[in-house]
Amino acid sequence: METATHICVYAGTSHPQLASDIADFIGIPLGKVNVTRFPDGEIHVKFGEHVRSADVFIVQPTCTPTNETLMELLIMIDAAKRSSAARITAVLPFYGYARQDRKDQPRVPITAKLVANLITVAGADRIISVDLHSQQIQGFFDIPVDHLYARPVLVPVLREVTGGKNEDLVIVAPDSGSAKMGMQYGDLLHAGFAVVAKRRLSGDSVACSHLVGEVEGKTCIITDDMTSTCGTLAAAAEILKARGAKKIYAAVTHCMLNEQGKARLLSSPIEQLITTNTIPQKDDLGGRIKVVSMAPLLGEAIQRIHDGKSVSTLFYVRD
Repeated sequence: METATHICVYAGTSHPQLASDIADFIGIPLGKVNVTRFPDGEIHVKFGEHVRSADVFIVQPTCTPTNETLMELLIMIDAAKRSSAARITAVLPFYGYARQDRKDQPRVPITAKLVANLITVAGADRIISVDLHSQQIQGFFDIPVDHLYARPVLVPVLREVTGGKNEDLVIVAPDSGSAKMGMQYGDLLHAGFAVVAKRRLSGDSVACSHLVGEVEGKTCIITDDMTSTCGTLAAAAEILKARGAKKIYAAVTHCMLNEQGKARLLSSPIEQLITTNTIPQKDDLGGRIKVVSMAPLLGEAIQRIHDGKSVSTLFYVRD
């Protein structure tokens, strides 16, 4: 591989503000790229500056509209490859199709693996992502994956929101799949731990049957990697309230609330949902959503990768 001479950060159309904030953190101008559509909807990409021998980082969370943003990313990667970039890193703060990571029913695809193949074949040399839905997705790639976590960004905010009274704090996993993440938050916040048993009824409906752990009189934080309909969070919050929880918060890395999700959040006992800007966010719910920027963490990761330094120190919470 050709030695990269300089960093170039480019934004797709899914989250240009995050890309701009990352470039500001690094101290470079955001790269010039023109993404347009032909009348029939085909995507056309042209870089507005030379990228020969550059270390190219393309920031494009593959969020809604997922198929459009994914195809745009693939075309941007191909354009950079054919323009002789030295190295191309796809920065996917949110990895779309991550929930389809296994064959859990007959005659269904493993779409997370398919997407990994598409990104690799398009010409990406490296991947940066945040809180993948499951750890095994890293293994779907045959190129290096830097899997970052939102915990170093969210934990200091959670300490501030809850007042740092850890003796009355309980981290709650809303289902068994989130238990490991919940325990990691619990260790960092020196808090108790509880888990809710969940059964999914449909894509937007869940039922919570029982709670394991003591929450009466406690401040609870429900932790999860993503939410769109708020069904899991709201159902868990209701059972926590019924068991005597004093205050209930939620901490979610990827917040993709649709109208149904916003309505559920507003009617739930959750006082505030703390999330990141891995996808575009705005609080139009009167303060019920608090957004924390991932730009410093992603910017530091990009700078370290370019300089050939370790990114493992970014996994830890700084006191």
